[in-house]
Amino acid sequence: MRPGAVPGIGRPRATGERRERPEERVVRVVRVVRRGVGGLVAALVLTAAGGMPSAAADDPRAAGPASAVGVRDPGAGGAAGGGPVPLERLFDNVAVGDDARPGAADFDGAGASLSARDLAAAGWTPGRVLTVDGARLTWPRRAPGEPDNARAGGQWVRVTGRGDALAFLVAGTAGHLTGGTGTVRYTDGSTAPCALTAPDWRTGPLATKAVALPHLLTPAGRLAGKPRLYVVTVPLAAGRTVAAVRLPVAPDLHVFAVAVRSPAPGWSGSWAASTGGYPAVGPWTDRTLRLVVHTSAGGPRVRLRFDNTFAAAPVRIGAATVAVRASGAAPRATPMALSFGGAAGVEIPAGAQAVSDPLRFSVPAGSDLLVSFHLPGPVTAAPVHRLAQQRSYLSGPGDHTADVSPAAYGTTLTSWPLLTGVDVGGGPGSVVALGDSITDGDRSTPGANRRWPDVLAARLLGQSAVPRYGVLDHGVSGNRVLTDRYPGDGVAADQAGVSALHRLERDVFAQTAVRTLVVFEGVNDLMDGTSAARLTEGLRTLADRAHRRGLRVLGATILPCGGHTRCPAAVDAERIAVNAWIRAGGAFDAVLDFDAVVRDPAHPERILAAYDSGDHLHPGDAGLAALGGSVDLRLL
Repeated sequence: MRPGAVPGIGRPRATGERRERPEERVVRVVRVVRRGVGGLVAALVLTAAGGMPSAAADDPRAAGPASAVGVRDPGAGGAAGGGPVPLERLFDNVAVGDDARPGAADFDGAGASLSARDLAAAGWTPGRVLTVDGARLTWPRRAPGEPDNARAGGQWVRVTGRGDALAFLVAGTAGHLTGGTGTVRYTDGSTAPCALTAPDWRTGPLATKAVALPHLLTPAGRLAGKPRLYVVTVPLAAGRTVAAVRLPVAPDLHVFAVAVRSPAPGWSGSWAASTGGYPAVGPWTDRTLRLVVHTSAGGPRVRLRFDNTFAAAPVRIGAATVAVRASGAAPRATPMALSFGGAAGVEIPAGAQAVSDPLRFSVPAGSDLLVSFHLPGPVTAAPVHRLAQQRSYLSGPGDHTADVSPAAYGTTLTSWPLLTGVDVGGGPGSVVALGDSITDGDRSTPGANRRWPDVLAARLLGQSAVPRYGVLDHGVSGNRVLTDRYPGDGVAADQAGVSALHRLERDVFAQTAVRTLVVFEGVNDLMDGTSAARLTEGLRTLADRAHRRGLRVLGATILPCGGHTRCPAAVDAERIAVNAWIRAGGAFDAVLDFDAVVRDPAHPERILAAYDSGDHLHPGDAGLAALGGSVDLRLL
C-alpha cells in the first residue's frame, strides 16, 4: 500500500479482505492543512459511506466538487453519518476575537477577525436575536475565540418553518462576491435549488450591509477598517414547509445564522416610510418624539415597526404609545402604551429593527395617528425619512408619551426618525409604491396627505370592487434606480437613500403582507447622465427580482421634465426611449402610463401647466391627484 493510503479507497479489494456490510458506515477522515498568517488551520473533510441524501440526489446542481478546506461531503448530511443538524454544530471557523488576545481568531485565513468589543458596542452580543429585514436571526452564542460560523461546504443544516424566504447571516472572505448553489428540502420531500452568495467582509457594498464595525482585529492589534456582515435572503416556495437546507460548496462563504422569514399572518401594512439616510440630530437626551402619520387601511389591532437602519450603535426606546390624533400634537384620548416582548421599552441594535407587540387598538382607515416614543438618549444621529411633508413634534425633557396635553411638545419636526411602519390587524394585504420625490410628495401641500399614493389609498377605501389594500409609500426624494446617494454607512447630510436596487429587500420584500409593487422611478438617473439602456436594464432587474418573490409588478412611465434646468432635450430623448420600453418591453405585469396622464399635448416634453408645481419636474396637488386617480384598481 502506498504511504498515507486509506484502505478501501481508490484500489480493488484484496483477496480475503473483509467486505463491508451494507449497514456499516465508515467515516474516513482526511486532514488538510492550510497555512495562513495567523498560523496553521486544520480542517476535516468527512466522507460517510452510504451516498447522498435521497432528497438531493435528483438535483445535479446540488452536488458540487469538494474544496480542500472545511468541506463536508454532501453525502454525509449535516454531520458524519447523520442527517441535517443545527448550524451551530457545524461551526468550524472563528470570526470573533478577544481584543486582549487578537491572535486567537482567524476569520479570513490571514489572521484578521472581528472585534468582540466592537460587536458589543453595536449591540450584537452572543445569543442576541436580531431582526433584520423582517427575519429573526440569532447571533452565535459563543465566546470570543470559539468557533462561531460554518464555512459553506455542502453541509445539510436543520432549519424548519414556513415563510417567504430563507434568511442567512453571512460574510465572504474571498475578496469578492462568493457563493454557489445549494438545496432547500421541504417536508413533502420536494427540493429546490438555493442560490446563496455573500459579499466580501471588507470590500462588499456598504449599502446592503446589516452592520459595519469600525475596526479589524489582527495579531498586531486593532486596525481602522470597515468589516461588515450581511443578511441575504433566498425565496421559498409558497405554502411549503422547510425541513433543511444544504449549503453550497464555497468555503470562503461563512454562515453565522439561518432562519425562515415567517411573516405573522393576519396583518396588513397601513403606513410606511423608507429610511433615506443617517444624519446628525439633536442631540436628543431625555426627549420624546410625537410623530404624525396617516393610515391607509384600518383594523382592530396595531403594531409598530422601528428601524435602526445604517446605524453603528444601538438606540434605546424607553417607552412608546399610539393614539388617534385630534389636532396638532393633541390626541383624541389618552395614548395607549405599546410593549416590546412584554417590556415597556426596547434597545434596537445597530442595523436591526424592533416590532411592537400586537395591541388591541382600533385604527381608523384614512386617519392621522400620533406615535410617541421616549429617547432616554443621548441620540446624536438617527435613521431618518427626510421629506415627511407632515409636521411632527419634539418635547422638552422627560417621558411625555402618555401626555394628553400637547403642551410639552414645543418643537416641530419635518422628518420621520426611526419609525418605519404601522401595521393593522386583518385586511387583504398591501401595495408598495417604490419611487423618488414624486412618490414622496415633494411640492404637495404639507399636512394635507396629497401624495399620489394617498390618493390611491383613498380611492381603495371608497370602493368595494377590489380588496381595500393598504398602500405603503416608499418614495425617497432624490432616489435613483442604479446608484446610491447616501453612501450606506456613517453620518451624512445626503438623505436621498441607497439605490432602489439596494433597498428593494428592506423596502419591498420585507414589508408586511405586500402583494403588488408599483415601480415609478428613473428621472433622477436620467438627469444624472444614465443612458436609457442602463436604466431599462436596472428596471428589468427590479421587476425580475420582485417576480421571483411572487409579487405582481406594475411599471409606471417617467413624467416629462422639459423646462427644468437639468432636463435638456437629450435627457428627454432618453426618457422617451425608456417609456417606450416600459410600454412595450413586457418586463411588468401591467403599465401605468403616468406620462400620458400629465403631459401637455401641445408640448409633450413638459408637464401640463395645470398639473405643474412650478418647477417643471414635480406635479403639484392637482397633478398628483391625476396620477393617483388614473390607476385602474383592477390592476392591483
